[in-house]
Order: sequence, then structure tokens, then C-alpha cells
Amino acid sequence: MSELAEEFPNVLCLDGDSASSTRADIFEKRHPDKFLQMGIAEQNMVAAAAGLATMGFIPFISSFAVFSAERALDQTRVAVAQPALSVKLTAAYSGILTGKTGKTHQSMEDIAVMRAMPNMTTLVPADGVEVRKMMRAMVLTPGPMYLRLTRDPSPTIFDEDYDFQIGKAVVLREGRDVTIISTGVQTVRALEAAETILAKEGISVYLLHVPTIKPLDEMAIVKAAQATGTVVTAEDHTIIGGLGGAVAEVLGENHPTLIRRLGIRDVFGESAPDGYLLEKYGLTPAHVAETVREALKATKR
Repeated sequence: MSELAEEFPNVLCLDGDSASSTRADIFEKRHPDKFLQMGIAEQNMVAAAAGLATMGFIPFISSFAVFSAERALDQTRVAVAQPALSVKLTAAYSGILTGKTGKTHQSMEDIAVMRAMPNMTTLVPADGVEVRKMMRAMVLTPGPMYLRLTRDPSPTIFDEDYDFQIGKAVVLREGRDVTIISTGVQTVRALEAAETILAKEGISVYLLHVPTIKPLDEMAIVKAAQATGTVVTAEDHTIIGGLGGAVAEVLGENHPTLIRRLGIRDVFGESAPDGYLLEKYGLTPAHVAETVREALKATKR
């Protein structure tokens, strides 16, 4: 964002007193004249961003996902989404791995909220390379956008030549036995499951990464399902209304396919180390692999 502000003078950063956590303090040091500290007042921050957008600025909201997507929901809906203003919500600390902040700060329903909102583009990157590509696309593309970011870094799976396009899914592996459709950093774990676990068992995985939940690449999803006839979705989000729900909707209307949804199963989280949470809530590569095996057994039945 600091680099984008040098290239695009109308880029601003509005912070909800979380700069040391989201690292918006980097932007503040480089562009103090474009950094607006709004305090712990997320609803007011979003409303102010909407006003700035009407004046030709491109305001980026810097806060936690649970605050951006839910505490300021009314202002986002009425002041940003309805008039389709170019406010960019960068939502950090999403999903279950939020640094032991516990259930109050774990936003596991934000994708469902944002993709249901008219005019709201919803982006969920897998790694740092994709984040940078997405943020440039956000500046260049008018309209409200929600960018779902994690607290911790994840392994890099894309190279600098990766061509991100809003609304386009990406095939990471071709396969014939089963399709995994994933999003965000769960794609990294799905890729590990495909390459280090399932491949050794002779299971050929077709892996489709969906970085844009809305607008959704429906054609790519149907093609991925047609490739194998069995689909597993994977996400660090509730299975209700997120990627799994979106895929089920698309395939239900266009290509009925057996689906298994891997994600948070309609519960709130808790405070614990990352490894414990991934294990308890079934998000590890081993859990992805086990869900694939179960889906393949169901297909044979």
C-alpha cells in the first residue's frame, strides 16, 4: 500500500487504532500526510471513508476482519455498498488463526457476509505475491472491495509472473480422480495434501484456487467438477455461506456433483496455538486428505 500511494496520489489509509498489528504503521511512517488515525471507532471510520471516496480518493480501511466485516456492517452496507463507492476494506486477522485472540476476534463468517452484499467484490489471497497483485487490481478497479488477510505469513506458492485477475480462478494442478476447490491460505494446505499425501497414495488431484469469491468464476468451477466428478471444498471459514456454499450453489444449478465441504463446522473458535486450532477444527493437510478419501468412497457407493 505504501508503494501504491507513491504511484497513485489519491490512495489513503484509514486506521482503527490497530496499525502496530496490521502493520499500517509502515504506511504511516512513509506517508504521514495520507494516514488518518480514526481510533477505535470502526463505524465512523467506514463512514468517513465513504465521504472521502465521493471526493475522488481511494481510501483503504485498515482493521481486523471481525471489525471491518461485522462491527461496521451497517455503514459498509448503506454508505459504501449501496452507492458503490471505491472504499477498500483490508481485513486483517481473518479466520481462526488470529494469534490467540480467541472467539471474539476470530472472524469465520466474513466471506458469507461480504459475498451476499450487492456491489461488494470479495478477495481471498493465498500468499504474499497474490496480495500484492490483488491490491494493485483494487486500486485500478472502481467499486467497494473486501480483502481478507491473515495474521501470520504463509508459504509462497505463486511466482512474480503470476497474472492475477479479479473474477478468475486458477488451476494449480490437473488431475483425474478428485477435485479440490480452495481459497485463501487453505489453498496452501490443500496443495500440500495433494502433493505430499494423496499423490503418494496414487490419488490424482485437480486443484482449483479461487481467489475471488465474488464475482465467482462459475465456468472454472463447473469445468473442475466435470474433470473428476467428485469435489471437496476447503476454506478457513464456516462451511455455511462461504466458498463451499458458493460452489454448491453453482454446481447445483449447472452440474450436480457430489460435494464435501471442509471448513469450520458452525461453531465459534477459541484461544489456542495455531497448530492446536488447525488440528481441532480439521484444517490440516491431513484433514484435507481424509476428506478427499471420504468423498471418493461416497462417489463409489
